[in-house]
Amino acid sequence: MKVHALGVDLGGTTARAAVVDRDSGEIVASHKEPHRDRAPAAVVETVAHAIEEALGGEGRQPRSFGQIGIGVAGQCLGRTGVVLNAPNLGWLDVPLGRLLEQRLGVSVRIVNDLSAAAWGERRFGAARGVDDAVLVFAGSGVGSGLILGGRLHEGARGVAGEVGHVKVRPMRATTAPRRCGCGQIGCLEAYTSGMNIAARVREELAAGAASRISELVRGDLTRVSASVVDEASLQGDPYARALWQEVAELLGNGIASVVTLLNPGRVILGGGVLLGCPELRRLVDEVFHQRVSRSAAVDLVLERAFLGDDAGVIGAALLE
Repeated sequence: MKVHALGVDLGGTTARAAVVDRDSGEIVASHKEPHRDRAPAAVVETVAHAIEEALGGEGRQPRSFGQIGIGVAGQCLGRTGVVLNAPNLGWLDVPLGRLLEQRLGVSVRIVNDLSAAAWGERRFGAARGVDDAVLVFAGSGVGSGLILGGRLHEGARGVAGEVGHVKVRPMRATTAPRRCGCGQIGCLEAYTSGMNIAARVREELAAGAASRISELVRGDLTRVSASVVDEASLQGDPYARALWQEVAELLGNGIASVVTLLNPGRVILGGGVLLGCPELRRLVDEVFHQRVSRSAAVDLVLERAFLGDDAGVIGAALLE
């Protein structure tokens, strides 16, 4: 008899619930529900409805699973269920776990979405069978999940792995450090996430910077994206090439520092910026191999995430 688990991937725009086979990692059923209101009470109802739809109206109740795992795009306070900071939802110090438990009548385990994704990759993806692995995603945001000693590592307060919020620009830099969605300035994410790259390019082109990017988007700066910058860089555009070298220095050095510190056996890379921009990825790899400790790099494998968008919901469902 197959044993199922229930997980939710809670992002800034949608909540996706899925029933997952514990033995194979197969998604048996799932449903994605858009947020119409990001207030905590409204999001709780969105999650509840997504779960109801995923269960298919067969009369099965959430409580029958014993626990529901939730991966949240934000900083989460360990096993307390409190979401400390979720910029894409506009949340600070929200007791999401308690709110969901009251609504659903079942125990809820809350983790950061990339911790959930790392656990999914550990169980059924690119880190299967690997006891020490680091997952790094650079997409709309930048973050990581840590598997150490075969277990998900969340740190003393549950916020381990926030590589996107490592500071990479000094307060007294010659140019003003960029503000991150977390509210602080100088974070890696502020310079290397897809959203922040696009915002910076739009600002600089509007201020008069010359680049082929303007031609590629036909003058419509709302169409600027990391993939457009990558295309311009491949075509030899000086502005795009300089920007990509800067972004690659930051990302490559950041990943190298994590590897030097933790000595994982595998690094799993994901997200639209790292996987959807081949020229940037090439530059990041160059910087990484220049900066990583030679001792930590011995036998290290760099791998693409296997599970794609399913990693988070699979990992959430299978949380321990």
